[in-house]
Amino acid sequence: MTTYASMLDAADRLSLEEQEQLAATLRRRIAERRRAELIAAVREARAEFARGKSKPASPAAIARMIKP
Repeated sequence: MTTYASMLDAADRLSLEEQEQLAATLRRRIAERRRAELIAAVREARAEFARGKSKPASPAAIARMIKP
């Protein structure tokens, strides 16, 4: 298994251009994963709503529920 430190060492051996490409690729992949997580959360919330396990609420009502 590759460790985080060994990945950093490998990245250090890349040229500056390759490091920039790697960073851009990682940022894009992270964004894609976050987007997929958000899509899954929205689908689950819609399914819960369809099953009657949640109800509509205004942003103000949600803020009141979150604040202690």
